[in-house]
Formats: sequence, C-alpha cells, structure tokens
Amino acid sequence: MRLSRRIEGITGGGSDGWELFYRARALKAAGEEVLELTVGEHDWTTPRPILDAMHAAALAGHTGYAVVPGLTELRQAVAARLAERTGVATGVENVLITPGGQAGLFAAHMAVCDPGDRALHLDPYYATYPGTIRAAGATPVAVETRPDDGFQPRAADLDAAAQGARALLVNTPNNPTGAVYSRATLDGVAEAARTHDLWLISDEVYDTQVWEGTHLSPRALPGMAERTLVVGSLSKSHAMTGSRLGWVVGPEEAIARMIDLATVTTYGVPTFIQQAAVTALGQPALEREGAEVFRRRRDLAARTLDGCEGLRLLPAQGAMYVMLDIRPTGLSGEAFAHALLDAHRIAVMPGESFGQAAAGHLRVALTVADDRLEAALETLARFAAALAAEAA
Repeated sequence: MRLSRRIEGITGGGSDGWELFYRARALKAAGEEVLELTVGEHDWTTPRPILDAMHAAALAGHTGYAVVPGLTELRQAVAARLAERTGVATGVENVLITPGGQAGLFAAHMAVCDPGDRALHLDPYYATYPGTIRAAGATPVAVETRPDDGFQPRAADLDAAAQGARALLVNTPNNPTGAVYSRATLDGVAEAARTHDLWLISDEVYDTQVWEGTHLSPRALPGMAERTLVVGSLSKSHAMTGSRLGWVVGPEEAIARMIDLATVTTYGVPTFIQQAAVTALGQPALEREGAEVFRRRRDLAARTLDGCEGLRLLPAQGAMYVMLDIRPTGLSGEAFAHALLDAHRIAVMPGESFGQAAAGHLRVALTVADDRLEAALETLARFAAALAAEAA
C-alpha cells in the first residue's frame, strides 16, 4: 500500500539533519561514554516549584480531557506576557496553548498556507523548519543569511524571495546562530511582509536568552500585529522541554481557526501541565536564573576558544549555543563532527544540519556543567588546530 505524498515528502527526500545525533545516541546505548553537546536540553531538571504544582494538580484530579484552546488562566498569563513585551493589546482570544513550540509552528503554517504555497524561512534554520512547512503542504524556500553579516537577513534578499510567497518564518534569538536580530533587520523583515502581503511567523522560544542587544518581537512593529503569529514555549525558558507546553499568539480569527485544527489533532494539552505552566509564568526569577547559566557558559566558551588555531567562535548574542567556523581545517562541518565523535567521543551538531549557509560550521550546545564544557572545548580546539596544521 502506498503512503501519502505528504508524509513521504516531509524530509524532501533527503536528510533530516539528525544523523550525528542519532549516531551519538546509538554509541551511548551501546555502553560508550559520549559527551553530548548536540540538542538544547538543559542539564538540570524542571524547577521544583513547577513540578510541585504539576504534581498537586494531577493528584487533585486534573488528568482528564483539557479545554482545547487552553486554560483561561494560562491564556491570560500568556496574553499579559506578550502584551508587556510587545506593547500590543492582547487577550485570551489571541492565544492558543499548544503541545510545545513545534506544534505551534505546524499549526501556524497550516493556518496561513494552502497546498503548494511558497513559505519562506531563513538559512541557517532550526532543523525541523523545512519539514514542518512540507508537512503543512507548502513548499519551503530558504533565504540565505551570511556569516559576514552576523547571519542577519538582508532586506534586499527578503524582497527578492518574497514575490508570490505566502509566509515568512523568522527566529530571533536565533537557533543555531545565536543572532539577535537588530531593529534595522526587523524593519526590513516587516517591510517585506507588508509589501508582499506575507504572514509572518515569529519563533520566539529563546526570547529570555539575550546576551547582547535587545529582543524585539516583529509583532510590535507598525502594521505587523494583524499579520504576525508569535510562537512561544516554556521549554527553553523554564527547562520544561518534556512537558510540551507552548503557544501561538495572533489575530483572533487566525487563533479561532487554529483551535479548530487543535480539536482534530492534538485535542489540547494536559490540564495538570497547564496549571504548572501558570506557576512557571508567575515566577520570572526562574527564567532569569536559567538564562544566567547560559550567559555564563557563553562567556566561558569565548574565553576558552579565544585565539585558537583552526576555528573561529562567532559571537553569540542569544540562545543556548555557540557557532564555530571550522573551515580552516579543510573539513565540512559534517566531516569534522563525525571525526570528533570518532576520536574523542564528543558530539556536536554539524552546521549542514541547519542548512547550507552554515556549511563549514559547528553548533555547540552549552548544556553540560562548566568544567565539562571547558574541557570539551579545549579538546575540540586542539583537534581543530591539528587538522588546520595538516591542511596548511
């Protein structure tokens, strides 16, 4: 029996970008000791006050069907959060609670794209973006950004790609590059959206992890609230990756239609998790404490890799990763990552997992204790220096 073209085409007939990660996990399953610096998974558990609230809600019997759009109390908390951060009036009618930010990205594209529509996204990109767009029936179109520009998208490139497109997906602070888009960059994004009548889907799951500059949501720019869908999550801000708690914020009509979609797909998020999310959003100190860990490790990486031969650290303005340019070694990011795993059992993500604009780079997740991270980076630096010497 033949499967649908839609599901067979999610990866576009190529790689899904996760081969190195799968290989590292297989080595660990076989008993090998592997230091994983691959995925954005915290090295601490969800904070105790959130777990206590989750536990109490479950014991109190909140384990049945959830209200599909989300608890009113939680939607109010998310609305207040977005109103404060964007200056745009926001109510519960503008909020849908989703099972994580990934479900929000899918719902947003389903809401604004018809089958065959061109949906733009920036390159480098989070590895799921093209597949999410294909799963929604649209055609992903990558708009390349450049290391020399700090991976900030150029307005002219956006304008050139936007003709006939339906949507544009942006992510700031950015995964994998760590770029925080400037006001000038976002003005260019907004101008392209207004000029070409695009829906803008803004992935802001790292909005609490900003090390340089200021996070600005494009929803806050003139004429953008009515055409912007903001995707958020508690995964990165509150170490709740496994709880699958996210949201989409946007115009009332769009949210109403996405509630229809949720009714026939996810059917809501467990109520005891939603009640824990209310607790999480009510304790902003928790996200500040978590963010400070990654700020410290970003600075540690900069000190450790300063002046190293064979690689260059790209300044990380936000998020929980650093990008390394390893082109002086003569290897692709993919070849370097596999060689590093072979030689030292250290797993990092090759830049090619995130698009061709990141070829010859690595993404390193800052997700182990400081001493282990420093030792791993020192090993990586020596490895790169030796390869660069051979290449020279």
